[in-house]
Amino acid sequence: MSEHGRTAVGVLEGDAARELRAAELSGIPTQTMAGRFQDLTLEQAYRIQRHGVDLRTAAGATPVGHKIGLTSLAMQQQMGVSEPDSGVLLADMAVPCGADLPMGLLLAPRVEAEIAVRIGADLAGPDVDLAAARAAVSEVFLALEVIDTRYGDWRIALVDSVADNASASRFALGPAMAADRLPDLGDEYVEVRVDGTLSASGHGRDVLGDPLLPLVWLAQRLTALGGGLSAGDLVLPGSVHASLPLRPGVTVEASSAHLPPVWFRAL
Repeated sequence: MSEHGRTAVGVLEGDAARELRAAELSGIPTQTMAGRFQDLTLEQAYRIQRHGVDLRTAAGATPVGHKIGLTSLAMQQQMGVSEPDSGVLLADMAVPCGADLPMGLLLAPRVEAEIAVRIGADLAGPDVDLAAARAAVSEVFLALEVIDTRYGDWRIALVDSVADNASASRFALGPAMAADRLPDLGDEYVEVRVDGTLSASGHGRDVLGDPLLPLVWLAQRLTALGGGLSAGDLVLPGSVHASLPLRPGVTVEASSAHLPPVWFRAL
């Protein structure tokens, strides 16, 4: 990026975050970051994301964990990328299992099923590995995540998703199970039904080979920023299938052999 480009982005990171938040609140899409800043880096996109999260927390929102996106081959192929991204989950994004999900101002919502986890012990450090991630997980859930794009459509680059809080919008969790009751999450087969019709499916191993491997990636990334995953954090590690368009009036349910189901009705 040119010196002028670095200066422009540095000055406008806060403005870009405010525009993304305004698009979310108004339902009026904003311009993509890649279209505005042709040499935007991932580091700069994450700074825009951080500004956006700060706007929400200043208004009273509470962070509850993290989401990791683009962790399955199906999602990477769908979005035309080759690496994950991450965002911050906030309490006001949560929808109770079985509840109505108002679509309201959502611009281009899509839904995906995930095997979510809660961290029972801090997870940080450059040497975090799969064994450490597995030992840190205390609870497992089926989850339905609704992703949305404040740019109005999904013709976006990775930096656009990152700046837009990894397209986080809403999520619903099924009842929790103790992690030690599910020794191999990679084998867990998840089915997604829309109005009772099987619409998507996938195994836990469709997420980077193991749905806990994204935790390793995220813990190492956060460690490099001076943080890490904390006890109590909820983590959505990514979809086991390509995301599905979400339309008003449908009921979406995710189920598997060992985890309690999760569902909501879109309004």
